[in-house]
Amino acid sequence: MQRVVVTGLGALTPIGNDVETFWTNLLAGTCGVARITEFDPSPLPVQIAGEVKGFDPKQYMDPKSARRMDRYAQFAVAAAGEALRDSGIEIDPEQSERIAVMMNTGGGGILTLTREVRNYYDKGPERVSPFFIPMFAPNMAAAQVSLTYGVHGPVRGSVAACAAGAQAFVDSWHLLRRGEADVVIAGGTEAGMDPVSVAAFANMHALSRRNDDPQRASRPFDAERDGFVFAEGCGAMILETEEHARARGARIYAELVGGAMTADAFHLTAPVADGTYTMRAMKNALEASCTNAEEIAHISAHGTSTPLGDKAETVAIKRAFGEHAQRIAVSSIKGAVGHLVGAAGGVAGVAAIRSITDSVVPPTINYEYPDPDCDLDYVPNVAREMKVDAAMVNAFGFGGQNAVAIFKRYV
Repeated sequence: MQRVVVTGLGALTPIGNDVETFWTNLLAGTCGVARITEFDPSPLPVQIAGEVKGFDPKQYMDPKSARRMDRYAQFAVAAAGEALRDSGIEIDPEQSERIAVMMNTGGGGILTLTREVRNYYDKGPERVSPFFIPMFAPNMAAAQVSLTYGVHGPVRGSVAACAAGAQAFVDSWHLLRRGEADVVIAGGTEAGMDPVSVAAFANMHALSRRNDDPQRASRPFDAERDGFVFAEGCGAMILETEEHARARGARIYAELVGGAMTADAFHLTAPVADGTYTMRAMKNALEASCTNAEEIAHISAHGTSTPLGDKAETVAIKRAFGEHAQRIAVSSIKGAVGHLVGAAGGVAGVAAIRSITDSVVPPTINYEYPDPDCDLDYVPNVAREMKVDAAMVNAFGFGGQNAVAIFKRYV
């Protein structure tokens, strides 16, 4: 079967609106968490988040199109555009049917949904936008990428909570290996920064309440972690068959060698404490990609900064890798960017690929107090120069959805 390679990267994050800015700030330990500015958070028990800053959709698309997109779709179009430019692909009618889109999300157009519900009750049914459905629908980020760039191949937008971004990579790998496309624009996007969403997560007791210290609120694997920080953004990449990439003389960042997905079938929000099915996702990904456990040098961890989740992921890694778990550089980027929900795996994938190409692993920032239940090498606070020939990306979502992707140095 065809090998699958990465030829382009794109990102919008709370610490940078392009890949280079994001990566530079991530390695420097910059934190993008601050008091919420997109609305007045004063009535809420949680008033901090990881917002994308200074985003102007008109820089990435025409104003008319932008007005007909929810913010989560605007993010997807912007990050996909960066990835396409980075890849050097020029989409023309002759090849457009062999290009696919796999742009996943956790919630779709939540901002449009809450706005139009308010319009209905405050102003009447005649004031509900006729574009409400095509702006809110969770498939529309993928569809808008297709519309914007003229892609006529398979277009999918799956909803998989926090596993969505990594799931897009796994599904794209299968699509390309089956020969259904030559290229996939893949990733995850999220933009649900709305008071209703923040209130819901807060009432779930899922969020950190360090309103007075936002820069230190997201602290994956740290003993004093008290919940994740809600965030927004998008991570995208161009995946191609090796044959297609080499035929056009593309620069190849890395190889996507495989992945796997499982389900906990346990609880709406809590992980299985012994990590059984996240462990199975990791082991299945190793098997699907023909990768020995000892080859994995770095895990871009899910690591959201929740008491239960970080512990369960640690247990799962130890069960999946045995003694080798202690030799893996396990880091979570969520201390820097917060939890991007459906975009989390997409952005983590971009970071993992840069770890391979640049031979450096980003730090887990805000790691100050070791937790005896989390006893792996979390690359605390300072980036580490090291050779990474193989990296694993973990993404685990509400509802028990687990997705794992593995990238390797291309040789």
